[in-house]
Amino acid sequence: MCGIVGVLGQGPVAGAIVDALKRLEYRGYDSAGVATLHNGRLERRRAEGKLRNLEARLAAEPLGGAIGIGHTRWATHGKPTEANAHPHAARGLAVVHNGIIENFKALREELAAKGYAFVTETDSEIAALVVEDELAAGKTPAEAVFAALGRLRGAFALVYLFEGYEDLLIGARQGAPLAIGYGDGEMYLGSDALALAPFTDRVAYLEDGDWVVVTRAGAEVFDSGGVSVQRRIQRSPVGSLLAEKGNYRHFMAKEIHEQPEVVGHTLAHYIDMASMRLKPFDWPVDPATLRRLTIIACGTAYMAGLVGKYWIERFARLPVEVDVASEYRYREAPVDPDGLTLVISQSGETADTLASLKYVKERGSKTVGVVNVPDSSIARLTDAAAPTLAGPEIGVASTKAFTCQLAALAALAIALGRARGTVGDEEEGALLAELVATPGLIAEALKLERATEKLAQGIAHARDVLYLGRGTGYPLALEGALKLKELTYIHAEGYAAGELKHGPIALIDPDMPVVVLAPRDAVFEKTVSNMQEVAARGGRIILIGARHAAEEAAVEIERFLAMPDVGANFAPIVYAVPVQLLAYHTAVLMGKDADQPRNLAKSVTVE
Repeated sequence: MCGIVGVLGQGPVAGAIVDALKRLEYRGYDSAGVATLHNGRLERRRAEGKLRNLEARLAAEPLGGAIGIGHTRWATHGKPTEANAHPHAARGLAVVHNGIIENFKALREELAAKGYAFVTETDSEIAALVVEDELAAGKTPAEAVFAALGRLRGAFALVYLFEGYEDLLIGARQGAPLAIGYGDGEMYLGSDALALAPFTDRVAYLEDGDWVVVTRAGAEVFDSGGVSVQRRIQRSPVGSLLAEKGNYRHFMAKEIHEQPEVVGHTLAHYIDMASMRLKPFDWPVDPATLRRLTIIACGTAYMAGLVGKYWIERFARLPVEVDVASEYRYREAPVDPDGLTLVISQSGETADTLASLKYVKERGSKTVGVVNVPDSSIARLTDAAAPTLAGPEIGVASTKAFTCQLAALAALAIALGRARGTVGDEEEGALLAELVATPGLIAEALKLERATEKLAQGIAHARDVLYLGRGTGYPLALEGALKLKELTYIHAEGYAAGELKHGPIALIDPDMPVVVLAPRDAVFEKTVSNMQEVAARGGRIILIGARHAAEEAAVEIERFLAMPDVGANFAPIVYAVPVQLLAYHTAVLMGKDADQPRNLAKSVTVE
């Protein structure tokens, strides 16, 4: 969610910190700031809103110093004001914080009783004051941070800068990611490798409970007990994948157009293209003995899980329960110790999903993680990794990560069917051939972008929009409505088309756009019938469907996008493209920021 950067450099670092923070804009933020040490003294510059506001502030009031920390904040406690922006300062130190200090109220009362004053509405200020309190007891900075960590509860990443210490940064991780970057006479801390990519490709990842003392000579990592430990330094590929928009207006547009390539890469991970057979997957349980599979995810990843449910139940004949991660553990769901839980997350750091993962592991379930970041917390904690190869996704609204999740889930569903004996050789070959065709069909769908822009014109002035689908089109309708809400702030809802007459049909009127997803599948005729129900009540139908679907519907359709012919099984992977483009172009027509919608964050690392 929030973005953290720390630099121990050889020259002025404020500009480099801001440049690194730009790499973290995809996480979402509402204020930003930088603090440096100049001649041993702590100085800060902060600003509400976008980083350009901070840059303007720094241009007017430059910061010197060869050591500093920076932050982009997504508000959890307190309004997005300059006063609440990071870095936060206490006597002799400054801190940047990602996450939530759960016991901040109790600590605030404790510190208030000692006479400490508070100048912000945030929990993050407590992380600074607790260390000040330990310094006041005569501890060194490292001792003070270690003692303070024992007083803080929650999920957080922290980086501290100390007045008078020109060669020292101290970082800590508890539930939120933090990476160490190794340079030549310079050292770095950051929320992820993408933030550190301008500086170095040599990165080590802190594990939960770790804290680190960083100087220009290197880094010493300690575990939660204060014992010095080693964390592997690895080469990060992110340096060769630095985020640039190219010829596209927005990162989201670029990422939509990358889907043929990245879906192909993901499929190639699971499928031997020469033999058209699945590559072996190392299941942590025997699939033949499974009685149930649980899928846990949030947001768009949850929609991918809903599609995966259809595939797994169809191909593997295995009952699947799909749960919203933020609800799962709090309803004290029973966990089958002989079962399997599949968690889905683009970042691999989603706090709710990570918490649910720990919940099921504690109760004996084996786990598989469908994640896009191989060194993420979820990837490391699950018993088996099912990677997606979407590459860095900068736009807040997920696009290529979603289709890569679908591709991985489709391959896993077929693999489960093979392992359970419900998919034979011939069916495997046919299903994989259909699946392997999807990248090319995505490319065909992308050629319809101009036509999709015209569909957007029918939505841009609406107040409410319905999305309808059946079968695997139903979760895709949910995803379409979510995308439109995220990007345009138009109220939209997705429904199973067969449920229309059980309530939502009351909303239909001549001002209501109804987006219907109608691939040629086993329920195509049923979808056409539901479309006729909308037409009979004067609804404005926007049809995204198979060729000739408009003719076969035999009703008045406001706009029609004729999709390329796609096999019935994996249509959602292809139909996701016009759903994404429709939301994107509607947002552009309305003058919205398609890459960074209001109030949203890319990587949600707090519950």
